Amino acid sequence: MNTSTRQDIGLLLFRLGVGGTLAAHGAQKLFGWFGGGGLEGTTKGMQAMGFLPPRTSAMLAGLGETAGGVALALGLATPVGGAAAASTMAVAGAVHHPAGFFATEGGFEYTGVLALSGAAVAISGPGRFSLDHLLGDRYNRPWMSAVALTVLGAASAVVVARRNRAVASAPPTAAVDPPAEDTTTGSRTS
Repeated sequence: MNTSTRQDIGLLLFRLGVGGTLAAHGAQKLFGWFGGGGLEGTTKGMQAMGFLPPRTSAMLAGLGETAGGVALALGLATPVGGAAAASTMAVAGAVHHPAGFFATEGGFEYTGVLALSGAAVAISGPGRFSLDHLLGDRYNRPWMSAVALTVLGAASAVVVARRNRAVASAPPTAAVDPPAEDTTTGSRTS
């Protein structure tokens, strides 16, 4: 595909921004960098969100974000990197979906934008300023986008369905009321 220098610079900046963001989030999950919880904290979070098995889910989410982000930023194996980013963010978006669209309300806005960005770069390719271009697009063939997005998209659908079943079958958590305050003394009672 022939692109202009302007398009290639735009793709480079887009890849660096999206890929760098995803890689940083993945590093939080895997290594605890940038204030993240590391694998242990992410495992606890995955368990709380209903992902089974939680440690495997934490590892896959961290790897999807880190490896997908690095691949996008470098423009290396772009179809797979973009599909990994898209599928990982699609799963994250499913968790946020009940809160609606806007991120300010806990919705899927942010994860949705990252998922669509990963898919867009997987489809469009990385442009000339990429390792894929330097390597003769050996790992960036048009058919690779379709296969990677289909396979990883299907895997995401399975993960979301499995999580939704686990959440639906989990017993409701008991609401614990705070101790009542004694209005005569101002102290809490049990």
